Amino acid sequence: MNLFKTIELAVSSFADFMWSAPFLTMGTVEIPFLLFLLLGGGVFFSIYSRFVPFKYFSHGVKILMGKYNDPNDPGEITHFQALTSALASTVGLGNISGVAIAIQMGGPGALFWMWVSALLGMSTKFFSCTLSILYRGKDDQGQIQGGPMYYIENGLGKRFKPLSILFSLAGLIGCTVMFQSNQLADIIRDQVFLPNNMFVENALIGDFLQGLIMATLTGIVIFGGIQRIGQVASYLVPIMVILYLLSGLLVIFKHITEIPSLFALIVNDAFTGDAVMGGAVGAVIIAGVRRALFSNEAGLGTSDMAHGAAQTNEPVREGLVAMIEPFIDTIIVCTITALVILSSGVWQEEGLNGVTMTTAAFITELGSFGKFLLLSAVLTFSLSTMMSYSYYGSKCSGYLFGTKSIFYYRCFYVVTIIVGAMITIDVVLSVVDGMYAVMAIPTVIGSVLLSGKVMDEAKKYFAKLKEI
Repeated sequence: MNLFKTIELAVSSFADFMWSAPFLTMGTVEIPFLLFLLLGGGVFFSIYSRFVPFKYFSHGVKILMGKYNDPNDPGEITHFQALTSALASTVGLGNISGVAIAIQMGGPGALFWMWVSALLGMSTKFFSCTLSILYRGKDDQGQIQGGPMYYIENGLGKRFKPLSILFSLAGLIGCTVMFQSNQLADIIRDQVFLPNNMFVENALIGDFLQGLIMATLTGIVIFGGIQRIGQVASYLVPIMVILYLLSGLLVIFKHITEIPSLFALIVNDAFTGDAVMGGAVGAVIIAGVRRALFSNEAGLGTSDMAHGAAQTNEPVREGLVAMIEPFIDTIIVCTITALVILSSGVWQEEGLNGVTMTTAAFITELGSFGKFLLLSAVLTFSLSTMMSYSYYGSKCSGYLFGTKSIFYYRCFYVVTIIVGAMITIDVVLSVVDGMYAVMAIPTVIGSVLLSGKVMDEAKKYFAKLKEI
């Protein structure tokens, strides 16, 4: 048991160091390196681009809807498919559990900093995903690949390859789905096992069995045995997203007169930290940025790999499509979840965290339907993410060790699902946050160093656009 405690402490200390290590000191305020990198990077991209991503948002929507599709362009999937593939891994538990964790860690004000991160993240995504097309590479099988590891190596040269390797190594662990299996196991334990007195004295066995079932279902899909499960999930996820959002809007409508005061609470707490012990504004900002990175992945580099497979010969087009992700994921979906939690009042109750807090909010507002909705949504989002997210880790493994290694990575990936179901949420978050922090460093640095190339492409693209 001491060994597990030691590992837990080490993982937690690493994550805290990555997110709290001071980089700049302004008077009495210490700015952690990751905050400087993610928020500062977003500010740089926004100003350097002269807010191009925002000016051409409507154009990005037109691209997304297929107006400029050309089947003869290089790539494997359409702009729409690239966006939905990336959203499949972001719109889900990050919006359901991640928002609750942000509120629990940083109070209502954390949502404000999630908004800030998302808006700045739109510019970050524009640059990084443009680069994913501009500097696409090939694996050892000759297949076109994109992502930070390729645009860093191909765009900056071999001397920067250590950054590509660093991203890929962190991605091997960061792109596992321990968070999803943990939260799914958590809600099944609370809503199914405990009410029926199942595994009360042997909770670990119950969690192991849950993890084993999740791992088996995921393994069947990612090893190519039964594609139908994945097909069903691809249809079921959009339906669940729509149902979840409509239910959230129903709750918001019930409390429509309270909404202005809730927004005031969010903004006020963002700069006072009243809901955090000691009024630590820094803790509020860190909580918001950490959960925003987990939710919309702006600056992380994972979705860059999905967008790198898009069918286009215009890198800027994919950048404009990609910038829509943080808006949908954080500005819309996360806000709805947060307003449901805040309007229900459950965020002030002790002992609630992650998916249990969001579930309690929906049960409070919608009764048994809320319980069924959250259980169904978490089940759908968790399994679909588990089945699809291995794509990112496989790309990292293929880059590092060749495509023959992907089989062994998938074996490792399936095992981590069982591990995630059995360990605590604190350990899971520490692992994810720590690896995400490492992945963000080469992604943002590479994007900053290559930002001039992006703007050169943007100038040429928008000049041609005026001629059409």
